[in-house]
Amino acid sequence: MQKMECPCGYVYDPAEGDFEHGVAPGTAFADLPDDWVCPKCGAEKEYFYAVD
Repeated sequence: MQKMECPCGYVYDPAEGDFEHGVAPGTAFADLPDDWVCPKCGAEKEYFYAVD
């Protein structure tokens, strides 16, 4: 699954999920809730971009 990076530098890794916000490991970025935002800066999903 693709990692996604926020302009602030936070990287969402699907293998890790986002435990603090109830996102289980193995959750693809596309499957995150619509109201999920960057836990570091609060940016919305639309600002994230794919990283290697």
